[in-house]
Amino acid sequence: MTRIHKTAYGGWPNCYRITNRDVELIVTADVGPRVIRYAFVGGQNLFKEFDQQLGRSDETTWQPRGGHRLWAAPEKVPYTYALDNRAVTVSQRGDAISLTAPMEPETGLVKQMTVKLAARGTQVEVTHRIRNTRRKPQRLAAWAVTMLAQGGHGIVAFPRHAQHPKALTPARSLVLWAYTDLSDPRWRFTAKYMLLRQDPNVGVPQKLGQFHARPSGSYLLGDELFTKAARANPSKPYPDFGCSFEIFVNSDFLELETLGPLVDLAPGAATTHKETWTLRRGVKIPGWTDSQLDTLVP
Repeated sequence: MTRIHKTAYGGWPNCYRITNRDVELIVTADVGPRVIRYAFVGGQNLFKEFDQQLGRSDETTWQPRGGHRLWAAPEKVPYTYALDNRAVTVSQRGDAISLTAPMEPETGLVKQMTVKLAARGTQVEVTHRIRNTRRKPQRLAAWAVTMLAQGGHGIVAFPRHAQHPKALTPARSLVLWAYTDLSDPRWRFTAKYMLLRQDPNVGVPQKLGQFHARPSGSYLLGDELFTKAARANPSKPYPDFGCSFEIFVNSDFLELETLGPLVDLAPGAATTHKETWTLRRGVKIPGWTDSQLDTLVP
């Protein structure tokens, strides 16, 4: 049975704990919308937390803060970095809780996140919604960004692999940023996966993106595996040279990011994007081989 109750967390008096006795989530109401914790009950938080930013609000600059957030793509300054440092409106319907931010003066957007935890097990549905309050259309995509704690490994599946000469035409793309360096030893590639290690001692950022009709990514921290998954529509345009999934790392965290399609959002209209999350424990990947990864990654 899923329970939702108000609680203090990290110095914020107005948070909500969602639990079914297997896992627990903490969502913030003093800032956000944001999920700041996802863990087995009493266990390690798979999400990054910036300790010095917890419990604070009303800053004059955007704060990474940690956890899971909702942005609008493509990334640009200052548009993407609209402040999410104010209190959100909270509503509960059954076993789902919705967090709605005030309209952003910088963008005219209203962002909402609805979190629903299954009655048993670890599955979470997170629905992201962005509404345009301006008098003209805005071209954007919903962008769901999860910041993971230090010291783990990111795992992203490529679209289906096929052998030459059965497959002769291009089937997939890999998007590089200006700062992407494929010689960085934190990267590792197999026939079916790209792997990225988070190292707190290496500050140089790295990022890659791709289109996948079933975008998903996992993060192994110790023996616990976080996985997030979404769906993409190949007939729709996507931001960043067509990315439905992106992975980013620096010395503080690793991010797994899914993106919705680019839309010309009319005045008063909204776009939605859904992710599904799961946790597994007791996971070991001794050789990081495709056959081992196949048993873990959807």
